Amino acid sequence: MATNSQTRVYTKSSANGKITVYLGKQDFVDHISHIDPVEGVVEVDSSSLQGCKVFAHVLVAFRYGRGDLDVMGLQCRKDLFRSCQQVFPKTDQKPLTPFQERVTRAVGSNSCPFLFELPRNLADTVRIQPPMGESDKQCGVDYELKVYVANNEDDKPQSGSSVRVAIRKLTFSTEEEASQPRDVVVRNFILGSGNIRLEASLDKERYYHGEQIAINTIIDNNSSKVVKKMKFSVVQQNSLHLHDDTTTYIVISEKECSEGFPIEHNVTGVNKVFHITPSLADCRHKSGVAVDGNVMYQDTGLASSTVLTKDSELDTAGIVVAYLVKVRLILGFGKKDLSLELPFTLTHPKMPEPSSVQRTGAVVFEEFSRRRVAGCEGGKAED
Repeated sequence: MATNSQTRVYTKSSANGKITVYLGKQDFVDHISHIDPVEGVVEVDSSSLQGCKVFAHVLVAFRYGRGDLDVMGLQCRKDLFRSCQQVFPKTDQKPLTPFQERVTRAVGSNSCPFLFELPRNLADTVRIQPPMGESDKQCGVDYELKVYVANNEDDKPQSGSSVRVAIRKLTFSTEEEASQPRDVVVRNFILGSGNIRLEASLDKERYYHGEQIAINTIIDNNSSKVVKKMKFSVVQQNSLHLHDDTTTYIVISEKECSEGFPIEHNVTGVNKVFHITPSLADCRHKSGVAVDGNVMYQDTGLASSTVLTKDSELDTAGIVVAYLVKVRLILGFGKKDLSLELPFTLTHPKMPEPSSVQRTGAVVFEEFSRRRVAGCEGGKAED
């Protein structure tokens, strides 16, 4: 059992054992003000390289078509970011981070550190859920760390001498307060007197994944019509920014209320509060739903709302995700329903700023391929 003084490190080795990658995490958080750097250490068997070099690169790609189309010669991806650096032989010696110091001390003199600073406003890791039975790489933004042995940076890696690790970039909530979502809609009838007024509001603007949303509604029926029932739903809005902008709307969760209905004519001040929790479990089999890109042995959930700052560029945002609550009054057959929409933000809770990692204590190694096994020490996974 690891204690507070221990650092858990995940490892993965190439098939021939020439290189081993050590990472402290696979999730890197965008705190709006800064992004966690991708830092790690590579253990190199220099005696078997025969004069070759070791490179590390981070690639962010937006895939917007099936992988088999690439084989047919159609390019269905757009590289959003790529950064490469030579790990061995070392070209310069930068100061080690506390994490790198501890791993280097545990691994030995064959360790070579690397660190990548991700640019601001880079797309989050998001995937579009494909239809049942199709490839999970149909559409989405993927982050990949690759370490490989080659003569030059752009050369093909030697057979069995590369390590690929899927990583994620997530954006966490800011502390800025937003106004409470509220809207009012009134329907006047040409063939009839009076109107129907619907007012709705949410208890707040920002919700965390798994949190319940409270919807407060007030209905005034000053008409001769009858309100049969009410429906309310959580809708995910996905905008794909490529050559042509495409926006889709997916119903995530939906409920219907008939208790207290119908509301007869000339009945006003009907106040109702409803609760709904957006969850991927309600739309697991729906295609087109944007989800957080998952990594090995980790389940995923709904994608967070995309945070666009003043400096954001839509063409680098990849997939822009937004959410809204839709409230709809059903007036019966042949009559147009009355509805309104309330946008809100769905996100992860803001994490506290990480404290300085202590430079003492044990290092516990755990294989990427066995991450469900706690306390696995010294393991190395095959590529």
